[in-house]
Amino acid sequence: MKKQILEKINSYENFAVELQRGLTAIPALAPSSGGEGEYDKAKWLEGELKKLKFDSIEWINAPQKEAKNGIRPNIIARYKGKSSEKTIWFMSHLDIVPPGEMKLWNSDPYKMVVEGRKLIGRGVEDNQQATVSSIMVVKAMMELDYRPEYDIALLFCADEETGSGYGADYISEKHPEIFGKNDVFFVPDSGCEDGHLIEVAEKSIMWLKVITKGKQCHASRPELGRNAFKAASDLITRYQKLYKKFPAKDRLYEPPISTFEPTKKENNVPNVNTLPGEDVFYMDCRVMPVYQLTEVKAEMRRMADEVEAKYEVKISFEPQQEAQAAPPTDPNCPLVLALKKAIKEVLKVKPKAYGIGGGTVAAFFRRLHLPAVVYSRLNDSAHMPNESTLIDYIMDDARVFAVTTLLLCKDK
Repeated sequence: MKKQILEKINSYENFAVELQRGLTAIPALAPSSGGEGEYDKAKWLEGELKKLKFDSIEWINAPQKEAKNGIRPNIIARYKGKSSEKTIWFMSHLDIVPPGEMKLWNSDPYKMVVEGRKLIGRGVEDNQQATVSSIMVVKAMMELDYRPEYDIALLFCADEETGSGYGADYISEKHPEIFGKNDVFFVPDSGCEDGHLIEVAEKSIMWLKVITKGKQCHASRPELGRNAFKAASDLITRYQKLYKKFPAKDRLYEPPISTFEPTKKENNVPNVNTLPGEDVFYMDCRVMPVYQLTEVKAEMRRMADEVEAKYEVKISFEPQQEAQAAPPTDPNCPLVLALKKAIKEVLKVKPKAYGIGGGTVAAFFRRLHLPAVVYSRLNDSAHMPNESTLIDYIMDDARVFAVTTLLLCKDK
């Protein structure tokens, strides 16, 4: 059966291109990004799904009054297997990011351009490639009247680009009952050009706004003030000691250590001869899962207290983002082993399971203690002007997913 399914997939190039064209033409921007959400794109996609032979198509709507019709839609299209003991899930997201500076685009972002084997348009890689490749897997099985051993479900989520509060996070929190204890997840939303990387783990993530308040004065009389910038600079230097305080290493991750980096810096005074009374900087911390973020915050607070005492300033924190790492997917679980075997067979490359700095929507499923892999063959043009993908990558993803599914179903 594997040979027949792969031959079917190989015949779907035109289908893939036209599905991409239709998806690209319907912007799905979050209200916070100036759009109306995913409703129109979801309705169009539902129409395409109804042309196939899915056993059920279900909408799970997260309410948001700012979105079209007051909802952010998530769609589940299910193809029943011989047994419902397990569901093999493919999750992609419907939303996209704005085009950005239009002058940097060589074409209309919402009119897909075909240049040889390349498809160009907003969303073609992030994340329509996953939408199309996953549909192709099930389409091939349907047209061959093949029922796999287990159910296959395609989950098309809202809101991945702005936090998943109306998408994967909403579903996993409000409707965890739709997932079974034996389910497994493909999340084709990250990868590399040759397709050898399989993401199975993420670090904890913490973004922190650090506000230092002192007393403004003339720079020629520093004794009359308290230099917030000087105090903040001292604190930034002290924060480099976090590398030694939390030194755990794990070669599964790239890089194999926790990272604690100062990033964004807000303006303070506009002129040279004024000592700043307030200073604001940001920290981006990616922490190995063996540590709790509460430990890291406590140490950062301790260091801030020392700086407060030294410079007679006040330092406060405002969390920007904080997520303790989800349990990793076991690199030796059946899902990962089957995917590795499929990658070797289809792409002729040596696969590698690895961990990243965080974060992906796979974390929501891992927190339900379900194995999830983030995998795709990508050229990494997401969010860029002239975003693109290759037809070959779409086809390869579909072939890898099909072979992996058959291995999980123990079919040949």
